[in-house]
Amino acid sequence: MVYTISGVRFPNLPSIKKKNSSLPSFNEDLRRSNAVSFSLRKDPRSSSSSSGKVFARKPPYDSDSSSLATTASEKLGGHQSDTSSSVTDQVEDTQVVDDVDAPNIEEALETEKLDQTSALSTSGDKSYKENFAKMSPSVEQEVGQRRVPPPGDGKKIYDIDPMLNSHRGHLDYRYGQYRKLRDEIDKNEGGLEAFSRGYEIFGFTRCATGITYREWAPGAKAASLIGDFNNWNAKADVMTRNNFGVWEIFLPNNADGSSAIPHGSRVKIRMDTPSGIKDSIPAWIKYSVQPPGEIPYNGVYYDPAEEDKYVFKHPRPKRPTSLRIYESHVGMSSTEPMINTYANFRDDVLPRIKKLGYNAVQIMAIQEHSYYASFGYHVTNFFAPSSRFGTPDDLKSLIDKAHELGLVVLMDIVHSHASKNTLDGLNMFDGTDGQYFHSGSRGYHWMWDSRLFNYGSWEVLRYLLSNARWWLEEYKFDGFRFDGVTSMMYTHHGLQVEFTGNYNEYFGYSTDVDAVVYLMLVNDMIHGLYPEAIVVGEDVSGMPAFCIPVEDGGVGFDYRLHMAVADKWIELLKKRDEDWQVGDITFTLTNRRWGEKCVVYAESHDQALVGDKTIAFWLMDKDMYDFMAVDRQATPRVDRGIALHKMIRLITMGLGGEGYLNFMGNEFGHPEWIDFPRTDQHLPDGRVIPGNNGSYDKCRRRFDLGDAEYLRYHGLQEFDRAMQHLEETYGFMTSEHQYISRKDEGDRVIVFERGNLVFVFNFHWTNSYSDYRIGCSTPGKYKIVLDSDNSLFGGFNRLDDSAEFFTSDGRHDDRPCYFMVYAPCRTAVVYAAVKDDERSSLVPISLLPEDV
Repeated sequence: MVYTISGVRFPNLPSIKKKNSSLPSFNEDLRRSNAVSFSLRKDPRSSSSSSGKVFARKPPYDSDSSSLATTASEKLGGHQSDTSSSVTDQVEDTQVVDDVDAPNIEEALETEKLDQTSALSTSGDKSYKENFAKMSPSVEQEVGQRRVPPPGDGKKIYDIDPMLNSHRGHLDYRYGQYRKLRDEIDKNEGGLEAFSRGYEIFGFTRCATGITYREWAPGAKAASLIGDFNNWNAKADVMTRNNFGVWEIFLPNNADGSSAIPHGSRVKIRMDTPSGIKDSIPAWIKYSVQPPGEIPYNGVYYDPAEEDKYVFKHPRPKRPTSLRIYESHVGMSSTEPMINTYANFRDDVLPRIKKLGYNAVQIMAIQEHSYYASFGYHVTNFFAPSSRFGTPDDLKSLIDKAHELGLVVLMDIVHSHASKNTLDGLNMFDGTDGQYFHSGSRGYHWMWDSRLFNYGSWEVLRYLLSNARWWLEEYKFDGFRFDGVTSMMYTHHGLQVEFTGNYNEYFGYSTDVDAVVYLMLVNDMIHGLYPEAIVVGEDVSGMPAFCIPVEDGGVGFDYRLHMAVADKWIELLKKRDEDWQVGDITFTLTNRRWGEKCVVYAESHDQALVGDKTIAFWLMDKDMYDFMAVDRQATPRVDRGIALHKMIRLITMGLGGEGYLNFMGNEFGHPEWIDFPRTDQHLPDGRVIPGNNGSYDKCRRRFDLGDAEYLRYHGLQEFDRAMQHLEETYGFMTSEHQYISRKDEGDRVIVFERGNLVFVFNFHWTNSYSDYRIGCSTPGKYKIVLDSDNSLFGGFNRLDDSAEFFTSDGRHDDRPCYFMVYAPCRTAVVYAAVKDDERSSLVPISLLPEDV
């Protein structure tokens, strides 16, 4: 008898627990007591700020020791070998990188010198690089001459932002740490390109003669590889350990040449640890599943036959100049209350994204997470795509289809923290608290109820850098949105801290230099190996030089996610729009660092989660359920909500950044929040957090509502489509020209130029203005290219979109000329200068080709 999960067949074998095992098994009570718990993730944005000194140091609130402190000298070597030889044939000795408390930068740099020990070889005649090339020639051939360029001098940031000179000591120290790490990686690992291919050393690697399995578990006292292939017999395949805590076993092919571990076999590593006997999913596992009726996940040896492996057919699209991101979650992308699949998303949702006019899809919850309701943010298996949605090859097919459609695919990657689940994830992997994470309180995020990586650990650096490389290399992702970067960069994680913009908030004792240096390394690696890759960082703090290249001294992201804008809209939506201040709106939208790109959004998945409200729900509330049919009279609340919903999205896109993001369904004002299936949670203090009886009803997207022409949702969706088409046509988000000519608090009117367009917003709730004078910089004829009041978008058709507007000489609002318009209340209109023989560039949305 067999059963199938996501395309992998598992035999109906006895329990993993075996009486004849040389290592005792967990008992069932321990399994249940270690089940993951979860506090819904929210981004930190509150309270007071504190300034600090120039240099970063280890905070005094715990006695955390390095996760690499497994020997008296606090060193742990990396390692490298032939897949058919013992890992002890090739080791290297490298010291953990740590923060310091130093009175001046010279002392800090001297104190923080890494151990300059070169890579050692017990055989004495093989270099690291030679061994690496021998064990993975196919990758060497694919990579060719690809390499990460050497570091720059890191000084350009002072020309870009002279205010940084007052913190030059800290920044020079930070860049010095980065350069020293690069030097150590070059010396001991053969360079960042080789160092970021740890997945070819650790986990399961196969060669012509068999399979090698390696695992770094310095705290373990004994280890065995167990699984379906050896009937879970811990005596059958006992692993050996080198001096640096790396366990290894080589399994030769069967006599008939077949693999010792069949494709689809369940596998785990059983270890005797300081915390007891523990069965763990391999840390570098490429696929894991939860069999029906079982609590734990199982690692799966995923190695299909060559003829069954997915082969990519389409090249990556060129990096778009104007980034328009459709944020999505595969599992909840069905209109039905179910967990959707990669295949259904590929066939049903990707064409929708293309038709709407977005050029990038950002996919959440890809890395395997044992708790579905974590939204993918409590990762347990970092190299494994979520099995809930299908197989690894299904994901590859999805990405290939997106590339065929011309969509770049960004992955929402989580390197800021990890699940505290000890059964399925990295927590207590080798039975110790500080292997991958900081030990003690520094390694625990109290708000997210999760573990925090030790970015000063050599093997953690290898693991995370290789993880980012893996998704780009194996799955052809085009880039990342790094989650929770604010939490990474500060020892306070941005919790109960209000960032005011004072530079002392960014460069002081609270800065986690190890984490910032890791971000510099990963961005350098990504951009060095994949120059077209796009990397977005989720940062609410406004860290200076965040989006400046690493070689110039910055952190290296391409875009910052402009999180303050969404917060501002929620703040305003709690008031009457009569109480909004247009100056407050424009200030928030334009308050970003010069020369650093931002991805802006009015709302993302955060605002759609249960416990919060979407913009549409703030505006229309329960009226969305009964008054959205176009053949019946709308309520004043619905009319107001539809008008403001369009205006909020357009002014956010028009004024807020160089990229735009929308969470799926929000383009048409999705009427429901997101509530993942949950059971009641019983807390240790006796409190009970009620669940929803495991319901999937609110964990889906009702795309049918946006498509229904008889509902007002359809007009909101078509307006979003028109917005994307407008940007595709005029490229206003990436234009260097941006000028706000009017922000009239009395009229509640905002006028600004972006690129060659003039945007006019009338936020007044009742006043419409005839012959309203609009200043502009280009003389000539103007035409309407987008009108939120058009009936196609659920408006009242108060404007003639075929009208022409001619400028008059004379300065107005500090512009050299002007033209006169009609500005209806609660309406946004976009005008473009056109030549006399030129038609408007915007085709009515109803006539747009289906493939736009």
